[in-house]
Amino acid sequence: MPRPVVAIIGRPNVGKSTLFNRLLGRRKAIVEDLPGTTVDRIHSDLSWEGHDLTLVDCGGLEARPGESIRRKVRDQVDKAVAESDLVLFLVDARDGVLPADQETADIIRRARKPTILVVNKVDTPRQEAQVAQFYELAMGDPLPVSAYHDRGMVELMQKVVGSLPALEPAAPEPESLKIAIVGRPNVGKSLLLNTILGEERVVVDETAGTTRDTIDTSFQHKGERVTLIDTAGIRRRGRIDAGIERYSSQRTSDAIERSDVALLLVDAVEGMTAQDLHILGYIHKAWKGAVLLINKWDLAEVKDTSLWMEVVRRKIRFMPYIETLFISARTGQGVERILPLARKIYQERLRRLEPALLDTIVMEAEEAKQSPKQGRRRLKVYRATQTGTNPPSFTFLVNDARLVHFSYQRFLENKIRQYCGFGGTPLRLVFKGKAEKKKGEG
Repeated sequence: MPRPVVAIIGRPNVGKSTLFNRLLGRRKAIVEDLPGTTVDRIHSDLSWEGHDLTLVDCGGLEARPGESIRRKVRDQVDKAVAESDLVLFLVDARDGVLPADQETADIIRRARKPTILVVNKVDTPRQEAQVAQFYELAMGDPLPVSAYHDRGMVELMQKVVGSLPALEPAAPEPESLKIAIVGRPNVGKSLLLNTILGEERVVVDETAGTTRDTIDTSFQHKGERVTLIDTAGIRRRGRIDAGIERYSSQRTSDAIERSDVALLLVDAVEGMTAQDLHILGYIHKAWKGAVLLINKWDLAEVKDTSLWMEVVRRKIRFMPYIETLFISARTGQGVERILPLARKIYQERLRRLEPALLDTIVMEAEEAKQSPKQGRRRLKVYRATQTGTNPPSFTFLVNDARLVHFSYQRFLENKIRQYCGFGGTPLRLVFKGKAEKKKGEG
């Protein structure tokens, strides 16, 4: 059975993301003392005393939003309310009842969803006297909490569970392919996610930096579970401002770390920049599968893929395994090829080679190229073993690991790829001398 969905709704800056993080027990949503920090709806699964549910954090609800981005935030909130089984209507005890709270209450009432009125920022028992004024919202008994100081969380969760239909504990979900969508600001990451899903799951706006949190979206693709991770744009280090932008950049790095495959979007009109290469360096160092997506291909003046591939080969020599697609997130051109390619790379990352095949590769490598030496000592490879997957990892037992030169390591990697492919993913090669092996066994 699906998990029930609980949406946290309220006007801007009443502490929705702070409550979201407190209930999860970790900092998933960015919290900043600025209205409008959250613009997308953020989902996360939560288990409490054997009860499983999905918690949703939303942007601040404005009854009459003005600028286009606020109207899009309102659309996201409306979708969250429509999809929810229970609404947590959050208000601020310090501010009292504001006209915006009355208008929000009317919006929630029209949705006809079960609702718990939660009065936040009741930091001390003395402040509980301020709670009674919220009865005028006519949304039931107000529940005092302090998300920041962790007051009232048990009572809140007891009320949440008591308000939801009885459900059996959810079965463990299978591991899913995790795909991070990364790139500089305003290259089309959120638009690509929406195009893949066929719906406006995240807010898309011409303003650079619209996405601030990482947004996980899980869905079924051809019978298999996939999680797409939309991320904030990564600027050059010297251009990252304090606060929200610093958190966004760190969340993007974390998203790369927990992904299996990273999709880097590059603007076909602007061309490949130093920052694009910097982000590719993040992906490479994290040992993740990689796809280079040349986006906005419909707007490119010169549509010559061979010229672009020459640029890729010249600038991305440190990632010769990277896969490249030419797409348009706006028109949908080439987007249908992304998930099958990511799935193929994921399968490559899970491959295991037979020991006999590795022995053959090592033997042919030694015949094809003389191994490096220092003085009279020459490198000798005795045996190769695959020691891990995701990424594929290989350990080579040698006479002296200090004799391994980078060029010979790359030669062995190319030999493995020549036999076995492993397109789109880095290979981790580790060299151990005989003395190191004996010491480890002792």
